[in-house]
Amino acid sequence: MDASADRKLFLGARLKRLRRDRGLTQTAMAGDLGVSPSYLNHIERNQRPVSAQLLLRLADTYDVDLRTLGQSGGPASEAELTEAFADPVFQGLAVPRHEIIQLAEDQPAAADALLRLYRAFADRRTRDRAETDAMGGRDDDSPADWVREYVQARRNHFPELDALGEALSDAMGADTPGEAFETRARARLQSRHGLTVRTLPAEVMVEWTRRYDPHRKRLLLSETLGASSRAFAVAYQLALAENDAELTALADAAATPDEPTRRLLKVSLTNTLAAAILMPYAAFQRTAEETAYDMTRLQARFGVGFEQAAHRLTTLSRPTARGVPFFLMRVDQAGNISKRFASGAFPFSRFGGACPRWRLHSAFRTPGKIITQIIETPDGGRWFTLARTVDRQGHDAFTEGQDLAIGLGCELKHAHRLTYARGLDLTAPEVTPIGPACRLCHRHPCAERAAPPMDRALVVDDWAKSVSPYPFAGG
Repeated sequence: MDASADRKLFLGARLKRLRRDRGLTQTAMAGDLGVSPSYLNHIERNQRPVSAQLLLRLADTYDVDLRTLGQSGGPASEAELTEAFADPVFQGLAVPRHEIIQLAEDQPAAADALLRLYRAFADRRTRDRAETDAMGGRDDDSPADWVREYVQARRNHFPELDALGEALSDAMGADTPGEAFETRARARLQSRHGLTVRTLPAEVMVEWTRRYDPHRKRLLLSETLGASSRAFAVAYQLALAENDAELTALADAAATPDEPTRRLLKVSLTNTLAAAILMPYAAFQRTAEETAYDMTRLQARFGVGFEQAAHRLTTLSRPTARGVPFFLMRVDQAGNISKRFASGAFPFSRFGGACPRWRLHSAFRTPGKIITQIIETPDGGRWFTLARTVDRQGHDAFTEGQDLAIGLGCELKHAHRLTYARGLDLTAPEVTPIGPACRLCHRHPCAERAAPPMDRALVVDDWAKSVSPYPFAGG
């Protein structure tokens, strides 16, 4: 028997809206439909299901398309309201899903009004942030923003962590031939800290890629981690086990605004120390120079992934052994930026995304291959850049792999030191002009523009069409 035939239909909110749209009382509608007012009242309160006979009477009496009764709400959908209520401005309210559904179905006009008000607020907030960014000022920071600004203020260079990393690497016998880092690190965790490492199925780890069990003194790793990510996870735990006091002191000295920010900063510092253990400063900087910053050679020499090696390159600012001052940006296929680091002075847009003219996003069309490009920023600066896709650490049922792209670059004057610039004419190169976020960018014309600059008026001419979808005054 078809189970759908027994499914009961509760359409109280939609029936009530239909009645109110027609200016009817419950008594009047009950009379039209040939049912009692109390029966109709129970239906509107979802205490009784709607029968097939009543649906047919509704269609005949009020000329209603029955398909519209099965569609949710008005202009404000459940998904849109859920997205709005997820904004940090509503933090602590925890509006349950059934209330959101009830709002969308029972009070569609109020729900639409709330959405319009929220969108106006969100747009104003975006404009305020963009104005702050344009003026070089600062806005109220989330923990992630605060930590990013703190790290960038240090040029992503922490000499005290580099020193700790080199000392620990030497103590572990970094030059032991034929012995992988992970093997040596596991042995040290076991012998000095009584800590074991286990790799478990993804079904057991659920959403976790790495988790420490302090009661049993076990580091649990997901099987979804690749070799380089697994080694980094072990290095992270080793950093905590050996230098927790130093990491805590550094985080405390930063004078973070609150406890969540302090904890996030400590995680960031621990990641930095883990990288310094895996890729000791002097050895990594020397290898980078000797190989002309060949990413494949660096990955092979230190047993790390592309992103790990690229990130380490942005930290090489030791006065006596400087590397090429790189910047790094990481984006997903939707354009969300999850990493921004620079040992130099690349003009990141704090709140915007990457310019679509930069071939960073083009890397998704050639997974695993390095794309080079020379770009020019609005201040006249020229930069040699590399872009390549990488896998996300771990995965879930919806991750397809190669779903992040890394952009790595340096000022053009340093490009001759890179193997990737060999054979190029760096004196008269082909240059692609790029801008910051579209709302801050004054470049015109630009066929890639997604929005007009916030400080310029949109110019609409029904007699002409520009290559730019948003021509603006002064462009």
